[in-house]
Amino acid sequence: MILSAIAIYPIKSTAALDLQEADIEPRGFRNDRRWMVVDAEGRSVTGRQIARMVLIHATPGEEGLQLQAPSMPDLCVRTPGSDAKRLSVTVWDDVVDAACAAPEADAWLSEFLGTALRLVTMDPRSERIVEPGPRSQSDEVSFADGYPFLAISQASLEGLNARLQAPIAMRRFRPNLVVAGCAAHAEDDWQSIRIGDIPFDVVKTCRRCVFTTVDPERGERDPNGEPLRTLKTYRRSPEGITFGMNLIARGSGRIRVGDRVESD
Repeated sequence: MILSAIAIYPIKSTAALDLQEADIEPRGFRNDRRWMVVDAEGRSVTGRQIARMVLIHATPGEEGLQLQAPSMPDLCVRTPGSDAKRLSVTVWDDVVDAACAAPEADAWLSEFLGTALRLVTMDPRSERIVEPGPRSQSDEVSFADGYPFLAISQASLEGLNARLQAPIAMRRFRPNLVVAGCAAHAEDDWQSIRIGDIPFDVVKTCRRCVFTTVDPERGERDPNGEPLRTLKTYRRSPEGITFGMNLIARGSGRIRVGDRVESD
């Protein structure tokens, strides 16, 4: 098996940024989901609520983020300093102390997405722990839904596309890691894997939701509810509709597309 793709999502629920190599930190890949859009009450806003979020492209740089979106001027958002305003924000059941971006970022997002929103980021003062479980205790996580990494095999997508009238891209499922060279859903049975020199625990299946029906190119939901409707026919389990596995790294370093992947 080999690692065939790496992706990060600098702002939660915005467009994927494909990489050839990436550095692993305790919260996940560097720059992955370190920023998040919230409403006036500080609650996480995602593509489940506003499909157009996937049309926003955020590119990390030394000083912050460069934002791009259709019919919008490019905007440079500086990483908040130590004196930035702070806000208690919620991600599912977690409350996180986050730093607020400049008002220009709030205005830009609010204009493009059509409602009053704010942009926040994790900094060294922010803390968030993954859901406790047999293979996770005090591990850190970013603003991702629950775990630092999501892995899917290329064969799993191919198996789904064979069932769909119109094939879809892997971007619908927003993985960080795509693995080629194994059978469809082989990842369901992994207990741990090694990518290059870095070991990972495979800790939990990934339950899929309406976000999978959002076309990342158009920023609109599929009128037929695909691929969720088809997944219901063969990927339903006691945990829900699953596709992919959540991972926690047990080391740090850099991995690259083309790295060998070994499973236990």
